Amino acid sequence: MSEDKHPEGTGPEGTGPTVPEGTGPDGTGTSAPEGGGTDREEPAVPADGRPSFVRRLLRSRTARAATAAGLVGALLGAGAVAWRTDTLPLLGPAPCWDSLGGGTVSELFGDRRIEVDEQSLQKSRQGDGLSYGQCRITSFKNDRAIRQLTVNVHQLDGLRGSDGRQWPEEFLAAGMVSLGEGLPGMVSSTRGWLALPQGCTGRGEFSGPTVVDVGMGRAGLEISTELAREDRVALTDTLVEAANGVIRSFGCSGSYRSPRSLPAVVTWQDADASALCGTKGLALPAAYRKELSRTRVGGGDGPARVCEVGGSYRDPVLRMTTVVDPALAEIYSWDALRSGAPVKGTTGYGKLAGNRAVYRASCQTGPVVFVVEQLRQTGKGDFALTGDLLPGYVTAEAGRIGCGAEKVTLPRA
Repeated sequence: MSEDKHPEGTGPEGTGPTVPEGTGPDGTGTSAPEGGGTDREEPAVPADGRPSFVRRLLRSRTARAATAAGLVGALLGAGAVAWRTDTLPLLGPAPCWDSLGGGTVSELFGDRRIEVDEQSLQKSRQGDGLSYGQCRITSFKNDRAIRQLTVNVHQLDGLRGSDGRQWPEEFLAAGMVSLGEGLPGMVSSTRGWLALPQGCTGRGEFSGPTVVDVGMGRAGLEISTELAREDRVALTDTLVEAANGVIRSFGCSGSYRSPRSLPAVVTWQDADASALCGTKGLALPAAYRKELSRTRVGGGDGPARVCEVGGSYRDPVLRMTTVVDPALAEIYSWDALRSGAPVKGTTGYGKLAGNRAVYRASCQTGPVVFVVEQLRQTGKGDFALTGDLLPGYVTAEAGRIGCGAEKVTLPRA
């Protein structure tokens, strides 16, 4: 694809602007400033700033194609490419749309044999037309699959409600932290997502951003802090490289840069019942304070802040989410308009439906969405927390983020 063209549907009439070279894909600079601490080592670069001849040769599609033509069938088969990560993949492009470098693959899979199953990137002609493609990498020990990474490229939907529930369960969980440094995304040790620049992909009404998301293993799996830290770093590098590969495949310019460091791994803490989730003015009803004694908060100042509340078991009972990114907030459009009894507020509207309430407010920065979900019944056997907490949660969180005074009125019983 030529550099001055965008794929169909990537902007108004297919003519979305590109991003100037040397800037981040969102139009802002993303290069790390000089100085400052880092917990990452940058790869060595030759003194002249140019990669080695072998690396340049391997990055050349023409050279790889010529090599493959001379060794047809050596490693290719049924849509998959296999190689060991301790050898140079001489045939074909790098995994996942020529995006993942050997170092990143080794971070995830070590020196095991891997197989890559990759779909070409193009907008789906069937269904809702929101999906662009998927890439799956599986590592093996002998003939047994050991680890698998899945990379998806798709636009998040808000009009049909298809991405307002399942996607947030995996990708807007309290175990995730903001990527920071201007990167519109989040990551944990098992999941990560990064929004592509709207100047490249475009975005329609009631639609969320187009994202690259990555998943490895079971969502929310809790392991030791040290292992979680290592996996987050590897998954972050994978996510950023994959996103940059997609940007290039779409014919857009600019690139993201991996963050120099990530926030601390999110862990469970004793709850402050009078300032639940660290939000001043948000109180947990007295009847639940003994049972719901622990919280964990992720996201920080990123696209979304997520708090989960639970007890002695690790599975959360309650999840409360504040989505401040205007594009991401659109994935809750269906739930705020059509899913339950009406909720009225000072500047917004929403719905209350059993164990879930969604309220959308108009703030100075654009739409902000507040979500309260009771994931499991309490020891009392009820699901009353959603309605009990929504008004206080919206008021307290709106004040915390500077959205102004916000008062919510629940529907009459």
